[in-house]
Amino acid sequence: MKITLLTVGKTEDKYLVEGMEKYIKRLKHYINFKLVELPELKQTKNLSEDQQKAKEAELIFKHLNNTDHLILLDERGEEYSSVQFSGFLNKKMIASVQQLVFVIGGPYGFDVTLHQRANNKLSLSKMTFSHQMVRLFFIEQVYRALTILKGEPYHHE
Repeated sequence: MKITLLTVGKTEDKYLVEGMEKYIKRLKHYINFKLVELPELKQTKNLSEDQQKAKEAELIFKHLNNTDHLILLDERGEEYSSVQFSGFLNKKMIASVQQLVFVIGGPYGFDVTLHQRANNKLSLSKMTFSHQMVRLFFIEQVYRALTILKGEPYHHE
């Protein structure tokens, strides 16, 4: 199975980039993981929130295949503990899902077309985090989930 994390915009803070690189490097021992940073929209001043979401959706759809299992990171998504999330990933592996694509959208969330296409929606917390931080938190949680599945001592209960 492959896991792709699609994000709208680049990660700008150096400390977050370093953290993400650390966990992406660790993930190579467990799974094929790829981070794809899509460019932020330009000249959005005259666009409504819905128009911006629609344009971001167009960018995201260009990176999706029909067979991809799409999971939106959304504040209204399902919440899991780290152990439950590892179980979620394990079920996808057992079901022979070839490609999981997780998406972190722009500042206004996702267009309705992405909600309709999504197979799942996942929330990392009831709290709100910056889109920059969510990237690091998510990548670390994927790493944590895979160490749980391997029975390695990274996660403590």
